[in-house]
Amino acid sequence: MEDTKAGEVANLAWMLSYQDGAVVSRTIIDKKQGTVTLFAFDKDQGLSEHAAPSDAMVYILDGQAEITISGKPYTLSAGEMILMPASQPHALRALTRFKMLLVMVKS
Repeated sequence: MEDTKAGEVANLAWMLSYQDGAVVSRTIIDKKQGTVTLFAFDKDQGLSEHAAPSDAMVYILDGQAEITISGKPYTLSAGEMILMPASQPHALRALTRFKMLLVMVKS
């Protein structure tokens, strides 16, 4: 898989493949102002509760996930997004295999 270059059209859902029993990630943009990272989660995989110093947006590309923010669970499906405020505890769990785009903005 080749790196995508500025000015090239790319399909995010095709840029990363699922792997059995794993969470796979690929950084698309990594700048001091923030990052854009693509993730693929196998069913029942997730990220344990943690907090980040930056605001973040999660956009679901494929599948379904449960995202918990400050103890409140949200079920998201392909085409939906949620904002996660900086310093708030959050966790993710794959209800089905799912892919997401994570955009983190540093202040």
